[in-house]
Amino acid sequence: MAARLLKVSTVATAVFASSGFILYNKHVDPNDISVIRFGRAAATTAVISYDYITAFRNVPFGTEEYWELKSKVHLRSAERLRDLCCANRGTFIKVGQHLGALDYLLPQEYTSTLKVLHSRAPQSTLDEIQQVIREDLGKEIHEVFSSFDEQPQGAASLAQVHKAVLQDGRTVAVKVQHPKVQTQSSKDIIVMEFLVHVVHWLFPDFAFMWLVEEAKKNMPLELDFLNEGRNAEKVANMLKHFDFLKVPKIHWDLSTKRILTMDFAEGGQVNDRDYMRRNGIDVNEISQNLGKMYSEMIFVNGFVHCDPHPGNVLVRRSPSGSKTEIVLLDHGLYQVLKEDFRLDYCRLWQALMKADIKGIERYSRRLGAGDLFPLFACVLTARSWKSVNEGISQTPVTNSEDVEIRTNAALYLPQISELLNRVPRQMLLLLKTNDLLRGIETILQTRASSSSFINMSRCCTRAVARHRRSKTCSRSKRLQISLSEAITLWQISLYEMFMWIKSSTLGCWLSALINVLPGTS
Repeated sequence: MAARLLKVSTVATAVFASSGFILYNKHVDPNDISVIRFGRAAATTAVISYDYITAFRNVPFGTEEYWELKSKVHLRSAERLRDLCCANRGTFIKVGQHLGALDYLLPQEYTSTLKVLHSRAPQSTLDEIQQVIREDLGKEIHEVFSSFDEQPQGAASLAQVHKAVLQDGRTVAVKVQHPKVQTQSSKDIIVMEFLVHVVHWLFPDFAFMWLVEEAKKNMPLELDFLNEGRNAEKVANMLKHFDFLKVPKIHWDLSTKRILTMDFAEGGQVNDRDYMRRNGIDVNEISQNLGKMYSEMIFVNGFVHCDPHPGNVLVRRSPSGSKTEIVLLDHGLYQVLKEDFRLDYCRLWQALMKADIKGIERYSRRLGAGDLFPLFACVLTARSWKSVNEGISQTPVTNSEDVEIRTNAALYLPQISELLNRVPRQMLLLLKTNDLLRGIETILQTRASSSSFINMSRCCTRAVARHRRSKTCSRSKRLQISLSEAITLWQISLYEMFMWIKSSTLGCWLSALINVLPGTS
């Protein structure tokens, strides 16, 4: 294995040497040169691989010393990976952010280290932004906008957003793509694909090709801002019955593949509890509405916003101040679920909420998990197998269970890698979405609340009933299905009312009264 690694190191050294020759006496930003970017990535891969190969030579497997050392190797490897992403920027940061969101799939050392990439995205200069606007809109900034903030409101891996005012006085947000991302992304993905193959060659248990395949499929979509605009309009129309949801209106006359202009939306990030407290926003209401919104997207419509990190989900008081609103941003990455997949996913969640182990096995196998279905159930719910057996809607999440899940993510990394390579590609973004939503719920302290399971139950019931109605021509059969659906939804509403009474002041008073009545002790 060391000989294999020597070949990788030799390639990296040769790349750096040739890079120095290219840069000699030239005024070029080295970060723009593909051979430099590849050399940096290859060198980082070689160093990380060498560390994993040599660090455990004299340490007995399974001892306390072994696990302590493994945590240290994970941490320094994650830091090297983070530094590589920051240096190469663009696609590397995007993929690093994706890894950082997989809290219950990767070792904690990796996810906690890579999470910082959300705040370390590069910024383009104002001159570069002006150049993109000039090339795409054919006008100078002052011809399009009466004012344009030089400092961006936020910078991400692929673009940055500026606040501006149109000539007619309307305030807008202008999302402008970093000028070099388009040309670099396809080359960066080839580099990642090659290096993942090399690592798999060195460590056969490492099977992360799914990550490269997802980047290869999704990156062109995320780089097309017209596609993002269409997604925004589609989800706004699809969820228009939720009056709490706001999606900024797109200004198509000022939008291109690299520029997206939309109404400017104020608000605080969904994980900002201090902002919510200052503005009288109910944390539980936000969590419940977020659950409604995503349950509808996943189970009913099969059109899912797959990047709900806190910067893309804002909360605010409505302009009238009478209600709370959620503003959903960044619509570049959506997953369209095939009907068979969506229905199997619905039924799997129904089985998980009922602790129906046979159903869990059946639908996990149908979704490709095979004999790894217990691991799949734990990955999907971020709960222990014991909690899955007892019913995830009946058992609260404890700190010890959370620690157990994170520890197991490190212990079972080869099996998790195998699982992620088995399941349909659609599942991968759903797992990322699940982890991001769980992260928000954890910060809001609403994780595994009864309301989230109630929302999921309603949507699963509606989705399955609608499918069954579409498959029959019999009017009486459709009526029977609708009646069964109505009864189930009524039972769910009854349970919701019971849970509300139980948690209310009235419920506490009645409970105390029952306890003091004769014969109840």
